[in-house]
Amino acid sequence: MVFTTISQPRSISHLLKLVLNTRVSVHRACLRYSLNQNPNFTTNQASLSTHGLLSLLERCSTLDQVKQIQAQMILSGMISDAFAASRLIAFCSFADPRNLVYGSMILRKLENSNVFSWNVVIRGYSDSDDPEESILFYKLMLNSNARPDNYTYPFLFKACAKMVDFQLGMEVFGHAFQLGWSSDVYVINALIHMFAMGGTLEDARKLFDGSCVRDLVSWNTMINAYVQSGCPREALELFREMEVGKVRPDEVTMIGLVSCCTKLQDLNLGKRFHRYIEENGINFTVPLTNTLMDMYVKCGSLEPAQALFGRMTKKTVVSWTTMIVGYAKFGLLDAAERVFREMPERDVIPWNALIAGYVQCKRGKEAIALFHEMQAMHVKPNEVTMGTLLSACSQLGALEMGMWVHHCINKHGFHLNVALGTALVDMYAKCGNIQKSIRVFKEIPERNALTWTAMICGLASHGYADDAIKHFLKMTDIGLQPDEVTFVGVLSACCHAGLVDEGRMFFDQMTSKYKLVQKLKHYSCMVDLLGRAGLLDDAEELVKAMPMEPDAVVWGALFFACRIHGNIAMGERAALQLLELDPHDSGIYVLLANMYGEANMRDEADKVRVLMRKMGVEKTPGCSSIEVNGMVHEFIVRDKCHPEYKEIYKCLLHLARQMEHQGSMPRTS
Repeated sequence: MVFTTISQPRSISHLLKLVLNTRVSVHRACLRYSLNQNPNFTTNQASLSTHGLLSLLERCSTLDQVKQIQAQMILSGMISDAFAASRLIAFCSFADPRNLVYGSMILRKLENSNVFSWNVVIRGYSDSDDPEESILFYKLMLNSNARPDNYTYPFLFKACAKMVDFQLGMEVFGHAFQLGWSSDVYVINALIHMFAMGGTLEDARKLFDGSCVRDLVSWNTMINAYVQSGCPREALELFREMEVGKVRPDEVTMIGLVSCCTKLQDLNLGKRFHRYIEENGINFTVPLTNTLMDMYVKCGSLEPAQALFGRMTKKTVVSWTTMIVGYAKFGLLDAAERVFREMPERDVIPWNALIAGYVQCKRGKEAIALFHEMQAMHVKPNEVTMGTLLSACSQLGALEMGMWVHHCINKHGFHLNVALGTALVDMYAKCGNIQKSIRVFKEIPERNALTWTAMICGLASHGYADDAIKHFLKMTDIGLQPDEVTFVGVLSACCHAGLVDEGRMFFDQMTSKYKLVQKLKHYSCMVDLLGRAGLLDDAEELVKAMPMEPDAVVWGALFFACRIHGNIAMGERAALQLLELDPHDSGIYVLLANMYGEANMRDEADKVRVLMRKMGVEKTPGCSSIEVNGMVHEFIVRDKCHPEYKEIYKCLLHLARQMEHQGSMPRTS
């Protein structure tokens, strides 16, 4: 036990019993004792608060200036006054985190300190990266002439939550109970928050239900605890209880409730809460407006988000970034970039948002160009930036650029966490270096299901079917749950290796063993597997038995298999389905004509080409790309934009003649 002078609760249930059985008389007695213990304070605080030295504190910008004021306070004897010293310590604790250590040193040397001085230092450390120091100063406080109050314990509970030490939090509450603060609403709210942060929502709810001093903050704490723990329905149910109890919500309540709508993807409910806010005169604070905008964007309704953004008189980075994400989600990248350029100040977050927008819209070159601009502006990237750039490299097949990003990750000292490691595995696999992908996979200290899935899909795409399946089996052996994407990789592996029986087994296991719903992409893998193996009748029967309408990928897999095995009748049926889905897809006409040509059905092939012209369908020019020195160059058939296009076409003609000379005839159809 950390604290030995006062008896502690033995368990969470014991703690709850202490809270619920607290008597107000104990609380009052402790308050009287606390008042009796305060030393007589004879200094005129009103005059001290306007003293020149203390007024100068507000103008300090460096620690050296603070030290000069402290020196004057020591010379004048003002430092011995608890109120004056507390002002100095508070300034150190609040002005700059780096000054907190100095403020705490002043506190430790004081002979006469008050509770405010201890509270500001405890609070400062509870907000810092060293929450353990809060506990240390609390122990020192207990040995001083200052007594903890109802502001002390919320900071300590916050420190315990950051330390993920909830047993220590219970010990701290034991002190609060003995000193008469267990019925204080601030203390109880902070305790509820600590339990909620620790994932013990059931205990937090018991405290909430049993508390006799609930206020609006109590309701907000519990509602937002449910939201942050991924329990939006419970949060909404609690709000209904709140309405029954005639507790009026505020903007903090509504932030939690609107966030519920975002998690549930319930646009209609989100609109109802928006109307509720307007009709009840709840203040549209910046955080609430940002939350509403986020809800509309994520629920697929951009126009209300635009209206809210336009009405904001004060916009934060979150406001601007939400609109960038919203425009990018709807493919409106020009609007997203316009908002980005209009931002008065940009940190790494909006840069990441726009880079991710380009990647999301399959515009990897622009994403990489924007990153280079970000570097030129001396904006420091973070792990999210690196992960998004790796996705851009994966799209482009830009191995050299991907390797450079990998070098940047090491150069900036970014930890190879799950997200970055998975992105690297995926990038190397998609850019053609499967061996490097495997090495990175082995180097990742902690691998989750997404990491294993990236490796399985990478191995499958490179034709390493046995290794892909071995990785899948090992993944499930260590207790990780595969998802739909994992099974796409496994089924693709079976398809590449012609493992029909294994493919059927894994396809069935999706529902029977892993309780996953088979999607279109899984059916397309199975149709491809069966079709490649020559089991065309089985493949067509599977298409007919699908619980959803087959898409172009499914019919395309069947058509491709028919072309390979020369089944013209079934191929025609598949082609007709494809043309019904998209009558202007030039690729279908070309492939159908080629199938007829390969079967020496010249008249049918000509009819397809005539139909293609009659429908006004033009063959989509082919596009290829190549990476040279980290730059991706794209080439389009018959493109004449390049200044040296004549020389390029001469080179192509020369290569075609060499192929003919070697006995290979390039296919031009």
